[in-house]
Amino acid sequence: MNLYAVGKTLVKTALSPLYRFQVEGIEKFPETGGILLCSNHIHALDPPVVGMTAPRTVHFMAKEELFKAPILGSILPKVNAFPVKRGMSDREALRTALKLLKSGEVVGLFPEGTRSTDGVLKKGLSGAGFFALRGNADVMPCALIGPYKPFGKVKVVYGDPIRMEPFRERKASAEEVTQAIMASIQKILDENSENK
Repeated sequence: MNLYAVGKTLVKTALSPLYRFQVEGIEKFPETGGILLCSNHIHALDPPVVGMTAPRTVHFMAKEELFKAPILGSILPKVNAFPVKRGMSDREALRTALKLLKSGEVVGLFPEGTRSTDGVLKKGLSGAGFFALRGNADVMPCALIGPYKPFGKVKVVYGDPIRMEPFRERKASAEEVTQAIMASIQKILDENSENK
């Protein structure tokens, strides 16, 4: 068993007693091919929760600062995370992400670039659209619906994959693709609003 699988099991074991996880739409997740997994970001636990629920191994982009933490910094590379500088203008991170996507892997990122303190979806960074267009991959939108309250429900909802071929054919901009990704995440959030 690889370290990623071990980590996945440990995360489930640690978090399941604290939160009632409800996962929906997992059957929509493509079984093969490069996938850019994009989610909203509401809590520090979002990356392990998405990694725990996704049916395939996810390579997460994580902010560079986390790799400098004493213990976490040594664990992150072993669970397929790789560093990115703020703003997604890091060339090494760009090369790593594109290489993974083109080789049929799943790359996870949070297009907002930082956590939303009020739960409202923020504007996405154009880097998400860039990866989707250049990585020969489709996009899997995901929405995390909290709040993370002890013993409360946390929903992880996977939406319909966004096919990138039409965007590539008409040479859409990275900004336009990012907007489409964020709109898809917002749609999931709206459809799962507790007020509905």
